[in-house]
Amino acid sequence: MRVLRIVFYSAAALIGLFLLVGVFLPTTAHVERSIATSASPATVYGIVSSFRRFNEWSPWFDLDPQAKYTFEGPDSGVGAKLSWVGDPSKVGAGSQEITAIDPGRSVTTRLDFGAEGQATATLTIEPDGNGSRITWAFDTSFEDNFLGRYFGLFFDRWIGADYEKGLARLKAVAEATPPAN
Repeated sequence: MRVLRIVFYSAAALIGLFLLVGVFLPTTAHVERSIATSASPATVYGIVSSFRRFNEWSPWFDLDPQAKYTFEGPDSGVGAKLSWVGDPSKVGAGSQEITAIDPGRSVTTRLDFGAEGQATATLTIEPDGNGSRITWAFDTSFEDNFLGRYFGLFFDRWIGADYEKGLARLKAVAEATPPAN
């Protein structure tokens, strides 16, 4: 009986420590990557302000080429929406919808991963010499999700490489696209 009590109190102490540490962890996660391209801001914006060309530069498209994509709303701008359903172990299911634009400068999307939560992604385009600097940022909040706060500590490592790959692909697509006026 004494051993059982020791196990019980040890487990309770570990759970309490887990929750206590979780209270002090960040309630948000932010991932950001940038790349320079010779493509003009107008050309880049023309590509990222619509989901119609998203899979040309998406870092996740090659993970599950059999995934099904549907488009809703306008072709570009606020309200344009892309939903996907794929292999749960590769890309899963979810959607992203453009929620804000600053024409020629930025596109903000709301990502919805169902039970896995929601996030915001922003692509910002700035003039850079004769080209552009593209910055892709990801932000999510954990509020009362203590387990999510622990996962948040690893988001930069998990998502950062994908964002770098996506930006490199976006750069290649933009540089191969005829300049926008």
